[in-house]
Amino acid sequence: MGGEPRVLVIACGALAREIVALTKLNGWSALDVQCLPPELHNRPERIPAAVRTAIVAGRAQYERIFVAYADCGTGGRLDEVLQAEHVERLPGAHCYEFFATSAAFAAMSEAEPGTFYLTDFLVRHFDRLVIAGLGIDRHPELAGEYFRNYHKLTYLVQVADPALASAARAAAERLGLAYDEHFTGYGDLAASLSSVASRGEHPVSWEKTAWRR
Repeated sequence: MGGEPRVLVIACGALAREIVALTKLNGWSALDVQCLPPELHNRPERIPAAVRTAIVAGRAQYERIFVAYADCGTGGRLDEVLQAEHVERLPGAHCYEFFATSAAFAAMSEAEPGTFYLTDFLVRHFDRLVIAGLGIDRHPELAGEYFRNYHKLTYLVQVADPALASAARAAAERLGLAYDEHFTGYGDLAASLSSVASRGEHPVSWEKTAWRR
């Protein structure tokens, strides 16, 4: 079979729009993307098994696989799967970190630890994933319990959109939080996928990083 070797990218469904946009913008024709349900955000203990299943299935067709997840609340269990399968992932603890980049996110977290973060995806699906996903639609009193230790909502903006910014402000008001906005663009998501697509290499090796947790 001729042509450029194809790479399977197993991605969180919350990144689908961004990965498609980056792929079109950069002409990364060798990347094939398979998205897992974004609802796994609320059940991170299920992410490692779901990713392993996708990797095993993908081996039949792809020699190279990359996982477009951060740790995403798995407490290192996703890394255990990926190390066993010899597959790399995005850097960082979660999408907030790799969108903002590690240094910028660390600074924001230090400035106000009690911050609830939203991305473009989470703003679009706030009612489904946050309000309904956490049961606040059925039991409004839960909002006070879930967010009692939060003081601010920070919207990490991938693509500037006044409608999304308005929705993010409304979400902050609904939760009783101060509102802040920080433009990130695609951050380390773009850098990592560029490395995978353009050079045929994974962004970082296991031996060099052991993926800091």
